[in-house]
Amino acid sequence: MYAHAPSKEVALEEFELYALERMRVLKAIDDGLSRGKKPAEMELLITKEDKLLTRGSLHLEDEETRKDEVSHFALRLAYCRTEELRRWFLAQECALFRHRFRQLRGAQQAAFLQHNGLDYHPIDAKEFERVRADLHNTLNGMMRKDDANAALANGASGFYAVPFEEVSDLVRGRRVFMSGGKAYVPQDQLASLVVGAFRSRLSKALVVASRRWAQHVAGEEKERLAPVVLSLSKRYLGRDYGKAGGANGEGGGDVVTLKDLNGAAAKSFPLCAKNLFNMVKKEHHLRHEGRRQLQLYLKGIGLSLEEAMLFWKTEFCKKIPAEKFEKEYAYAVRHAYGKEGKRVDYTPHTCMKCISANPGPGEHHGCPYKTFGEESLRAALGGLQITGRQVNEIVDKAKGKHYQIACGMTFEAVHGGKSIEQGVQHPNQWFQESRKALGFGGKDENDAPTPGGEPVTPGTATARPARPSVPASA
Repeated sequence: MYAHAPSKEVALEEFELYALERMRVLKAIDDGLSRGKKPAEMELLITKEDKLLTRGSLHLEDEETRKDEVSHFALRLAYCRTEELRRWFLAQECALFRHRFRQLRGAQQAAFLQHNGLDYHPIDAKEFERVRADLHNTLNGMMRKDDANAALANGASGFYAVPFEEVSDLVRGRRVFMSGGKAYVPQDQLASLVVGAFRSRLSKALVVASRRWAQHVAGEEKERLAPVVLSLSKRYLGRDYGKAGGANGEGGGDVVTLKDLNGAAAKSFPLCAKNLFNMVKKEHHLRHEGRRQLQLYLKGIGLSLEEAMLFWKTEFCKKIPAEKFEKEYAYAVRHAYGKEGKRVDYTPHTCMKCISANPGPGEHHGCPYKTFGEESLRAALGGLQITGRQVNEIVDKAKGKHYQIACGMTFEAVHGGKSIEQGVQHPNQWFQESRKALGFGGKDENDAPTPGGEPVTPGTATARPARPSVPASA
């Protein structure tokens, strides 16, 4: 139940590494839930992703216990700082906890309850016989007769006696037999009760952690721990785009030339990049944050510095003199490519960075699924030749703050139902997956599609249910 933080020292590098491993698990859970996976599918997904705990065992090795505890408390610190972060962390941790609790067998569950001071007790045979008739009547009112008989067939081992005030929802719905201040809960509903207790404890602990963070940790650990913690909730766990290394390198993107740019933008830009690209074409100017986002995105898809400079100069000089561009804007383009200042090899913005942006009047950066009003978003999606039904589904996801899911649904709608299996996490990932879906295997827009890959006409197929990704939350 993570009642006490580990007391042993942990190296800062381990602290961060363990936190990132757990974050991958939680993000996978969020992704599965967002896609609407069924309970059985979620069980398989979490079993596959959860590498922190030995399945089905309360007796962890010391190193496994330490890793599990450190990772939990590290992310508790990272996600305690705002209500939105707390809500996301709480939901994913409860899903992980539910899965782990269900992996325990009956005796292990009972031992877990006792160890954590939960007043839930399996009833004995004598007590079961005393309340058997009442349990039969209650269960028959809740479920089919065969299911009720199956539940009763387990005998005393199939029921737990719990304080009635802890199952007020079951009492209110007359879905549980109650006697002497106790509610007799079938074992298959026990997980919900334990998860409820876990949720309540963790929710309170997150509020306490938030206060302590603000009062002590943020200031006292300003130079050491705080930067690590602050970065965790925004950490992007996928590949880096736009780094040196060539088109097929670990970080490199496909090579796109200036003559390909208009065609690539029309077919393969995600809505965030398409919006910025169209605004440059329309207004021949972008404010700083918008320029920065688009500059790094274009770098990530393989546009060279020379051609990027020509693109920006051509557009901006439709409105300002060339001398003004060289004086005020050329430096920033070279800087984005690591040719000025500290010569850092900057990478394009991730989805999380775009979502966290809050553009003001006259600014166009950030994530359109978050920043656009409903009418503007519908108009933008309509321009992609997406059907009305698909537009409604995407807008609903965006209104629910599932921005990356909405983006993934857009990808499916414009690519004939093809999806990004890992979920949308990066605008440049969207571009590369689009090129694959459209069948462009080469480095040039004019290359012939790869064998078997026919270009897909946008909007010709019905999108499948949402497939993607990280939280905006996150």
